[in-house]
Amino acid sequence: MMDRKSELAENLARVEGRIASACAAAGRARDEVTLIVVTKTYPASDVRLLADLGVRHVAENRDQDAAPKAAACADLPLDWHFVGQLQTNKVRSVAGYAHVVQSVDRPKLVTALSAAAQGAGRELGCLVQVALDAESGERGARGGAAPDLLPELADLVAAAPGLRLDGLMTVAPLAGPYAGREQAAFERLVELSSGLRADHPAATMVSAGMSADLEQAVAAGATHVRVGTAVLGARPRLG
Repeated sequence: MMDRKSELAENLARVEGRIASACAAAGRARDEVTLIVVTKTYPASDVRLLADLGVRHVAENRDQDAAPKAAACADLPLDWHFVGQLQTNKVRSVAGYAHVVQSVDRPKLVTALSAAAQGAGRELGCLVQVALDAESGERGARGGAAPDLLPELADLVAAAPGLRLDGLMTVAPLAGPYAGREQAAFERLVELSSGLRADHPAATMVSAGMSADLEQAVAAGATHVRVGTAVLGARPRLG
C-alpha cells in the first residue's frame, strides 16, 4: 500500500500538470497561478507532509478545525487562507493565524476583522467574496456579496486599520445566470477585478476555481486556485 506522502506527492504532481497545461493553453506563464491546497477535514499530519512536498499555501473553512491545526503547524513556512463563511464571534481566533481571509462579504465583518487584527498586532490580507448568484444588495447562498456591493466593501477594507485589500474571490454558483457556466462566472470575476484595480491597484489577487473547474479558472485569468480533493483524496471528516 502506498504511504501517505507518496500518495500526496502523486496527487500534487497530477494537479501541477493540470495547472501547467491550463496555463499553456491560455498563453499564461505557470508562475502566474498559485496553488492553495484546501486542507479542511484533513489532519495536521497531512499539512506537514504537504509542507515537506513544497506546498506553501493552505486553506481552511472552519475555525474549530483550523485553529488547532494552525497551532500544531506553527513552525512550518505556510500561509493560511480562511475561505469559509465567517461569523463575527470567530474573527478573533481567525485573526490569530490566518494570513488571508478570502470570504469578506459584509461591513460588520470588516469592522470585526479590523479590531481583531489590531488586537493581534497583525496585518490581515482580505479578499471580497463576490456572489454571482446574489440579487442586488444581497448575499449569496454560499456566502459572498452581490457585485453591486463590491465598491463599498473594497473601500471599507482598504481604509480599515490592520487590513489589506488583496483582491476578490468567488465560488462557482449553483443557481442563477452563471449556474453550470463556470468559466463565464470566473471571467466575470476577472472583469470585476479589473474595475477594482482602477481604484485599488494593489488588489491583484483573483481566487477562483477548485478541483473540478481549475482549468476554467486559469483560462479566465485567476491568479489563485483552491484545490482540496484532487490533492488530498477521500479522507474521514474531522470530529
